[in-house]
Amino acid sequence: MDFNLDETQTEIRTLAADLLTREATPARLEAYDKSGEPYDADLWQALAKAGLIGICLPESAGGAGYGPVELAVILREAGARVAPVPLAPSLVAGLTIAQHGTQAQKDALAPLAEGEIILTYALREPGADLQDPPKTTATDNRLTGRKSLVSYAAESAGILLTADTGTHTQLYLVDPADVTITDAPLSTGEPGSVITLQDTPGQPVGDADAAEALKLNALAAITATASGVLSGALTLTTVYIKTRRQFDRALAEFQAVTVQIADVYIAGRALDVAVWSGAWRLAQGLPAEQDLAIAALHTADSALRALYTCQHLHGGIGLDVSYPLHRYFAWGKHAAHLLGGPDAQLDLIGALV
Repeated sequence: MDFNLDETQTEIRTLAADLLTREATPARLEAYDKSGEPYDADLWQALAKAGLIGICLPESAGGAGYGPVELAVILREAGARVAPVPLAPSLVAGLTIAQHGTQAQKDALAPLAEGEIILTYALREPGADLQDPPKTTATDNRLTGRKSLVSYAAESAGILLTADTGTHTQLYLVDPADVTITDAPLSTGEPGSVITLQDTPGQPVGDADAAEALKLNALAAITATASGVLSGALTLTTVYIKTRRQFDRALAEFQAVTVQIADVYIAGRALDVAVWSGAWRLAQGLPAEQDLAIAALHTADSALRALYTCQHLHGGIGLDVSYPLHRYFAWGKHAAHLLGGPDAQLDLIGALV
């Protein structure tokens, strides 16, 4: 396996990095925090105009037709700048429909590529982790159950979710207008909710394989975003310890500080290896469950501990909401919540091997 990006992927990364660096500035993020808006609509439109929202959508819908590696490339750059846009849920839902939907469902993704709508997905059940089988049931394409930790449910044009038909787990697309949405804000500041389905009509998407594809695409997205979050926090912390002085010395000159920042770097590299391995195997149609489970373990364990280290090295300023580090910590903590924590991932890895 070659972990180097090819020419196209490198161009996508450069485009995403340049656009997000230019648009998702600290001042812009502070303005968004005060706006009360669910996401930065101007940044969302800029991403659409650059073709980044449509990267994983089919060409018939105005997309570029790429897959999981390109999804990971974009989301890592978004995570590194904690960009307040519904990029991860929209890319995951769009990619899954592109892979398993009917032609009509694929063609209906055109407004997403243009940035006119957003999509989201729902995998978590209240009181269960990401790997548990769905408790939501489906009879004659009518769904009953609940899903938690759903981002942008009220703002989306459609929600992808899984349900148990009695014979297999089926993927459905539902209209947010047909579900009951209870606000449950996320630690990232994004709009979150618990959705309740009661005899809700659902549009089947693909066969039994589609439900598994949604889960794996979601794991790739969550872990790739977390990889970017840790990278951004590492950059911020490295700059800080080089410039912050105590006892007439830069913090970076203290051996204890050097050891701690090295641990953060190692945690980031370990997460990167697992993320790229999982995304590459997904793109090649190879079994990717183990690789993504390892990436999820790093996300919920070593990467989260590394973010604590970044907070520690910053001292009190790391907790100040006027300083950007708090966003990275909140995003990393949210990723761990989505994955159910390290114990859930260890259990999954044990079951897989």
